[in-house]
Amino acid sequence: MSGRPRDTARYTHGHHESVLRSHTWRTVENSAAYLVPHLTPGASVLDVGSGPGTITVDMAERVAPGLVVGIDSSTGIVAQATSLAVERGLAAVRFETADLFALPFDDDSFDVVHAHQVLQHVGDPVAALREMRRVARPGGVVAARDVDYHGCVWAPENPGLQRWMDVYQAVHRGNGGEPDAGRRLKGWMLEAGFDEVASSASVWCFASDEERTWWGDSWATRATESAFYADAIEKGVATHDELQAIADAWRRWRDAPDGWLIMPHGEVLGRA
Repeated sequence: MSGRPRDTARYTHGHHESVLRSHTWRTVENSAAYLVPHLTPGASVLDVGSGPGTITVDMAERVAPGLVVGIDSSTGIVAQATSLAVERGLAAVRFETADLFALPFDDDSFDVVHAHQVLQHVGDPVAALREMRRVARPGGVVAARDVDYHGCVWAPENPGLQRWMDVYQAVHRGNGGEPDAGRRLKGWMLEAGFDEVASSASVWCFASDEERTWWGDSWATRATESAFYADAIEKGVATHDELQAIADAWRRWRDAPDGWLIMPHGEVLGRA
């Protein structure tokens, strides 16, 4: 394993409470619906970059009694996910820390290898996909879903959110990642050696008062308190006052009765 590449990128979002709040909202239904036909009882699943584990435990309930393993680089997040599995009474799911570029599993170990919002944050997504393919069984699937930030659309017009987009793109790229990963997934899959790749797309839509409050408050907080704020300052991308203005822009969007936002996602399924 020593010859495999190591990740050179830094995770843009960090693990601030405002970030984890959005991550724990994710389920198979709202974040991996394209994968449902492959989540059959008895299937074994590896969830790469499983975070707080909400998608992972949802998968585990769908494939029971199949084994599900979630991996993440953060020991604290792994502990949180493990607690969730215990709370849900799931015995056939476990979480552990691991390196995506040197997965601690034998070749041909899993029926499904899945990554949600992961490839946008790694320095070499093609190498990551090759490693995911290595541990997938012949005939199994490697699945990935990532947002495409430049594809985001919002209403009403809000110059502050355009400034947020510019700053976000600079911070994310400055950390070695690719914020517009969604549109690149198919190309990365083909470069990784997959001959059979199925592509699709879906969106998150935030429009109701409840949805706008939840998403707007999350990003208003991230803009001034999370790793995103610190990175933007450190990289000279934005000043404290500019980031405060971005937070205010999110609050204006949150409070607008006609507020609406979509975040498009690319999705790929590659046959191992």
